[in-house]
Amino acid sequence: MEPEAGHGSLPLGPGTGRPVPEVEPALVERWRAEGGELVELLSRVRERRGGVAAFRLGPSPTVLVTDPSAVQHVLARYPERYVKRSHRARLLIGDGVLAATGTAWKSQRRLLQSQFTGTGMRRYEQRITAAARTTAERWAGYARTGQSLDVGREMRRFALDAIWRSLTGHPLDDGTERELNSVAVVATALPTLPADASDARGAVAADLARIDAVAGHAIEAARNGRAGPDGPGLLQVLTDAGSEHPAYTDQLIRDELVTLLAAGHETTATTLTWLYLLLDRYPAARGQALAAGDEGSPQRRQAIQALVHETLRLYPSAWILPRHAAEDDILGGYAIEAGTDLLVCPYLTHRDPELWPDPEHFDPLRFVTPGGRPTDPGAYYPFGIGPRACLGVQFALRESTVLLEQLLPVHTLAFSATPARTTYGFTVRPDGPTVATLVAQGPPAHDAAVEEPVTG
Repeated sequence: MEPEAGHGSLPLGPGTGRPVPEVEPALVERWRAEGGELVELLSRVRERRGGVAAFRLGPSPTVLVTDPSAVQHVLARYPERYVKRSHRARLLIGDGVLAATGTAWKSQRRLLQSQFTGTGMRRYEQRITAAARTTAERWAGYARTGQSLDVGREMRRFALDAIWRSLTGHPLDDGTERELNSVAVVATALPTLPADASDARGAVAADLARIDAVAGHAIEAARNGRAGPDGPGLLQVLTDAGSEHPAYTDQLIRDELVTLLAAGHETTATTLTWLYLLLDRYPAARGQALAAGDEGSPQRRQAIQALVHETLRLYPSAWILPRHAAEDDILGGYAIEAGTDLLVCPYLTHRDPELWPDPEHFDPLRFVTPGGRPTDPGAYYPFGIGPRACLGVQFALRESTVLLEQLLPVHTLAFSATPARTTYGFTVRPDGPTVATLVAQGPPAHDAAVEEPVTG
C-alpha cells in the first residue's frame, strides 16, 4: 500500500511522482537515544522503506538513495539536477577539484583528467612500482628481525610515497612523511570539528600550517624546474597551468596538490588495511588469488584485483555521497522537490542482499566468476559514478595491485589484535591500531573453508 502524502512521506511534488516513503519519527528518536552511527540509522531507513526513502534529522526531510537505478539517475544521468554544495573536507582541500563546482570544477577536472587515464597513467607506472619495491624491502627487513608493524601506518606510508613520487618526482623521505601525516590527522578530525568555520580551522591550525609549508616548498621547486630524480611530476602540470590560466594561483595549486595527496593516499591506504584484516579472517582468499596464475600473469593480476574490488565492496572509498536537488524531479517514480538533500550510500548498496548474495561474506570470486556480481553500474560504485566519479580510480587500483603482487606471495600477517569497531568519517576505517608480525610463507594450498565475516 502506498503511503499517503503528509505523515510518513515527503509532500507530493510536481508531475506524476508519488511521495517518497518516510520512516516514522520514533525510529529516528530511538537511534538518537542509542547514540548510534549515522550508518546505523541509514541501514534501518533502507530496511524499513527501501532503496529511495526519507527520514528527518531536522525540520526538512533527507532522502536516502541506495537503489541501483536511482543511484545512476542521481550521479550519472542527471548530475546537473543533483549537485554537490559543500565538500566535508573543504577546510583541508580548499577549492581543489573535489570541492569545486560549476565552471571552475569543469576546468580543473579537464586539466587533471588526462593525467589519470591511458598515457597519463603510464607516466606514473615506474614511480608506483618503485614505491611498492621500497615497501617490499622494508617488509623483508621486518621479517628478518621479527619486528612488528602497524599495517595501517605501513599502507599510508606506501600510498603517500606513490602519490608523492607521482606529484614531485621525489621518493618520500622521513621528514616529509612526518609533516604530511598532518593530512591524515586533519581528515580524521573533520567529523568532530566545531561547526563554526573559524573555530574548526583554529582546532587544526598547526597541522594545516605544516601541510601548507610542505606544499609551498614543493610548488616552488616545481616552478623553478627543480625536478626530482624521476623527472617532473604532476605538480609540474599544475604550475605550468598557472603560467597560462589566471585561475591557477598559488592558492589553487596548493589546494589541488593537497586534494591529490588526501584523496590519493588515504583511501588507498584504508582499502589495503581492510584487505589484510579480511585476509586474516579469510586466509583461503589469498590462496585462491595466488593459485589463479603464475607471477606476473594476467590471471594472477585479475585475481589480485578481485581481492581489491571485494574489499572496496565492503568498505568503499567514498561510503556516502551527499547531493542537493537543484530542481524538481522524479526519481524512481517518487517526487523530489527542489531544495531536498539526498544521501547516496555505496556502503549500503554494496551490502544489499537482493543485489549481492550473502553480502557480509568476503568472496573475491564474485568479481571473476561470470554472473557473480550485478551488472547494473549503480550496484557497485566505490569511487562514485558519473562525471564526478573519482579521478584517481585507475591510479588507486594500479598501486594496490602492484603492491599486493610484491607482498602477497612472500608474507602473511599475524595480527596481535584487530580493531573491534569501525569509524565512518572521511573514509570507512578500522578504529584502532592494526599491529602484526610477518610470517614468511609461499603460496598456500587452495582451501575453500569459510570463516566468519568481517563487518562494519
